[in-house]
Amino acid sequence: MKQKPDCANCHVETAKRICRTEDGIHPKYCPTVAKKDLIERSIEEYRKKDVLHLAYNASLQEAQGYGNREKGYERVVPIKPRILEVAEFAHKMGFKKLGIAFCIGLRKEAKTVAKFFTDNSFEVVSVVCKVGRVPKETIGIKDDEKISIGNFESMCNPILQAMILNSESTDLNILLGLCVGHDTLFLKYAESPCTVLAVKDRVLGHNPLAAVYNIDSYYRYLKRLSY
Repeated sequence: MKQKPDCANCHVETAKRICRTEDGIHPKYCPTVAKKDLIERSIEEYRKKDVLHLAYNASLQEAQGYGNREKGYERVVPIKPRILEVAEFAHKMGFKKLGIAFCIGLRKEAKTVAKFFTDNSFEVVSVVCKVGRVPKETIGIKDDEKISIGNFESMCNPILQAMILNSESTDLNILLGLCVGHDTLFLKYAESPCTVLAVKDRVLGHNPLAAVYNIDSYYRYLKRLSY
């Protein structure tokens, strides 16, 4: 039986994996070994001028996010928050106009983020999730399925958010706190490159990895879900 890629469960020590070093080792399901055709196809994509420009600057930004590189890999230190990396990457790419698609629940954060980018020489276009004031009934939501039962409720409208930013010809779109699924729709309809500054997690202060870090203790119930 053909084995599917399962990098998340690779048993090989990180420094010895074949994806990291030429003489590395690998499990049978390793896509670095089993997917040679796709590797070549991906390299062909990277040869495209616009893709190469983006990939080069993304890799450059990754390296510049660490200090002490001259002292060796074991001594590197992370030195930049993500919001700074987004700004630096956008400058490297020559992007001038940034779009911010944000959740109304993060309106205060969106104001701060927009000012940060404006103060750093970018033109900013921002669009809130409730734009358009389209009632939830439009997508088949019943009254008892609303958050505020018995009241008018605007649906989140990531398709319209994307369309508005498309119409403004943004160079780069930044997602800020869109809900699960709504972010999916935004990414599906956005025409410009996108990055994510923060994701929505109502319980964990928009830090979803907190549940992952504590999955063997406080969030152990997540390991035994039933639907």
